[in-house]
Amino acid sequence: MKRTSLAKVVLMLLLMTGAVATYAQSQGPVTPVKVGSVILNLGIGTGADYQGDYYNSSFGFKAALEFGLWQVGPGVLTLGGEIGASSSNGGYYSDYKSHTLVIAGRSAWHYGWDVRGLDTYGGISAGLGFRHREYNNGNTPYSNNDVIAAPGVFVGASYFILPKFGFNAEAGYDITDFQLGVVFKLN
Repeated sequence: MKRTSLAKVVLMLLLMTGAVATYAQSQGPVTPVKVGSVILNLGIGTGADYQGDYYNSSFGFKAALEFGLWQVGPGVLTLGGEIGASSSNGGYYSDYKSHTLVIAGRSAWHYGWDVRGLDTYGGISAGLGFRHREYNNGNTPYSNNDVIAAPGVFVGASYFILPKFGFNAEAGYDITDFQLGVVFKLN
């Protein structure tokens, strides 16, 4: 596991541990995500480096839909799915290009603290990536399509400025390494 990935996992565990400890000292969370909630977040940011595939600039976008299914301690566990893509170009070969479309399932544990409209979460994802790579190695063109495993781990926060609309930030090793976007509460 890469050093940055390990740091992200440790950060997620610290956030989750802090959430449980804070709950024990408070009256309980004021959270937008409850059992029965349906949450959609859309974001753009830096694309994930699947299997050491990116050399220079990377770009990614992701849409995730989650359903609040179970009360787990002071938070809510969600299940859902996500779809998105990461792209990169340049690097060792100046004409290198890589594009990965990912379709995955996802689960997260959401906690709202004592701040109205704030939702923090950490979770995991697992799915498949459909990758295309191409470049020229001297005079020999190289092109490859393959299917790769696309596991992920992430932490995030949403702040709802209206009862059904807010802003979202997410970081980790998922379709995007870091993204900013919007979030909608559909139910």
